[in-house]
Amino acid sequence: MLYGLIGEKLTHSFSKEIHGRLADYDYTLKEIEREKLEEFFEKREFCGINVTVPYKTRVIGFLDEIDTAAEKIGAVNTVVNRGGKLSGFNTDALGLTALIKKNGIEINGKKVLVLGSGGTSKTALFVAENLGAKEVLRVSRDKKDGFITYGEAADRENNAEVIINTTPCGMFPDSQSAPIGLLPFGALEAVVDVIYNPLKTRLVLEAQRRGIKATGGLYMLVAQAVGAAELFTGGSIDKSRLEEIYGDILREKLNIVLIGMPTCGKTTVGKTLSEKLGMRFFDTDEQITEKTGQTPAEIIKSRGEEYFRALESEVIALISQNNHSVIATGGGAVTVDKNLLALKSNGKLYFLDRPLEMLKSSPDRPLSSSGDALKRLYEKRIALYRSAADVIVKNDADIDSAVEIIRKDLLL
Repeated sequence: MLYGLIGEKLTHSFSKEIHGRLADYDYTLKEIEREKLEEFFEKREFCGINVTVPYKTRVIGFLDEIDTAAEKIGAVNTVVNRGGKLSGFNTDALGLTALIKKNGIEINGKKVLVLGSGGTSKTALFVAENLGAKEVLRVSRDKKDGFITYGEAADRENNAEVIINTTPCGMFPDSQSAPIGLLPFGALEAVVDVIYNPLKTRLVLEAQRRGIKATGGLYMLVAQAVGAAELFTGGSIDKSRLEEIYGDILREKLNIVLIGMPTCGKTTVGKTLSEKLGMRFFDTDEQITEKTGQTPAEIIKSRGEEYFRALESEVIALISQNNHSVIATGGGAVTVDKNLLALKSNGKLYFLDRPLEMLKSSPDRPLSSSGDALKRLYEKRIALYRSAADVIVKNDADIDSAVEIIRKDLLL
């Protein structure tokens, strides 16, 4: 391995894809056990590497020198081998600063909480102070010098205006969790989460629901990679490449999620999009049938709607962790809040809005078995679809029209 990323667990990483666009070198993901880290550095058989959890502070002891910013931060995420001499840098600080600025988040004069005690939390402390924060408090599960607990943060420091999460809580595959609840923080203006997989963590989604500015860490990942690539190659990379690569990676990781009434065209539109865009296709109803051997209608008739919704939520939670997929949901998926959170973590929600008179009732659909039942269901759910959707797509013409609207929106 000449160039690459080292860490303990790297199944979540997008770094190989990013560096593949940045420069002409092979970039390898290498998982290293803690007891073998020293041996790796003693061999010095690399030209340049990035370092991630949990080694950003530990690697410092294996280096010959570190630059001024990395030394002040106390964490290294980039190491360059120059003629056998190992030099450490911190491009995470560049990335986090770029992320904050891109999203128009004001740090100057603000009270900031940094969640976590690892190497990235040191970077966040440095960045917040460098951007003029009035006060920065680091939050940890354990009571120790220089930290407050999560309970103390919620009880005594709930006038914080910015929260930066540097913990792995909420990262794939544990995408359902969040490091802290936001309800106590009445003065909160912004949330920054350095996690990039999923694209939007539960913490980010909760903040956005409350009307709070919030962002995940994908832009930070790309920006720090640009800084690392410049160190690896000794060249410079135009900022336009950062924006271009970020946009490309975001589109490649984003799911298209189709919501709407039964018979509104979700499966047909979804399969067509999948073929045109080269994305995987998942139909949640089909996944449930595959899992149970029964159709949704059969399950509802035999076990009831509540039992079916629980199964549906399990399937949605699993499918939503995928990237670059088209997901056609059942008509009632939007009625369960945790489904929406799961679907939005990696997805953009498109409501296929087909007029009631174009929808079809069917005796084999327990919830829309007749025209009257279908009308009641439509009136009950229409507001849910509209509020949940990122984009409303009129689907009252041919299928290709709806497909083209979604395709163009995704490629913007």
